[in-house]
Amino acid sequence: MKLETIKEFLLTQYRIIISNKFGIFGAVIILFFCLIGLLAPLIAPNQTWDTLRDASGKLALLRPPSWEFLMGTTAMGRDILSQMLYATRTTVLIGLVSGLISIFIGANMGLLSGYYGGKVDEILMRFTDIIYGLPFLPFLIVLIALFGRSLWFVIIAICCIVWRTSARVIRSQTLTIKQRQFTLAAKARGCSNLRIIYGHIMPNILPLLLLYTAFNIAWSVLAEAGASFLGFGDPNNLSWGGMLYNLWISGKIRTAWWWFAPPAICIVLLVSALVFVSRAYEEAANPRLKQR
Repeated sequence: MKLETIKEFLLTQYRIIISNKFGIFGAVIILFFCLIGLLAPLIAPNQTWDTLRDASGKLALLRPPSWEFLMGTTAMGRDILSQMLYATRTTVLIGLVSGLISIFIGANMGLLSGYYGGKVDEILMRFTDIIYGLPFLPFLIVLIALFGRSLWFVIIAICCIVWRTSARVIRSQTLTIKQRQFTLAAKARGCSNLRIIYGHIMPNILPLLLLYTAFNIAWSVLAEAGASFLGFGDPNNLSWGGMLYNLWISGKIRTAWWWFAPPAICIVLLVSALVFVSRAYEEAANPRLKQR
């Protein structure tokens, strides 16, 4: 891809985002969490699993927020601020990787199914129907039973499930676009099928692809939080859902509000931000929404 093409693409995305006030808010929140995730090892005051002591030398067990411990401590005396910073890194990584892989799978399934039709469409859509019948948590439990609790198996489980909705929507758009004049003209000029799919059809559904990319990342964040809260996350990579799981098994969920509030609020903020950004892309894909 040429440098000018990349610049034009980024400028287009910038224009889409700033055209919607909620999109601006969502983009700022997403960039903030990404920055926190990148800088976590540099700005975290303590290690995730360190047991802290206060100035008097006593174990800092279940301390509320103070100047000494800005977000308080857990029942094991661990710094919640440090855990939040590292957990942000894990959650954002899982969301981005799972969302991007799932939209790659869904986009290709939808494009190939919609363009070729016939037996290809039948096989790919029946496979999609099978995935629709596959529940996330039981599938994740099977993976854990076979391979153990791992960050990458959580990502694999999410990717295997999330792509299905985007595949169907992109297929329906491809069925429409392949009948338009510019696609028929490309066929008449002798363009290859792959060039028509990725050079003519895909650019015309790009706002839709970006819309479902945001949706897939949001769903991935929620799926990981739910899986970790139920104890199926990676014990070596703390996430927001993992923090809530540790709070639950400590039995302090009704009293330690400072332990519950940060991960819960961050999950709501990040998912809401992704929904706001997706709303901006939805308006770009369907300009009639702006008139409402």
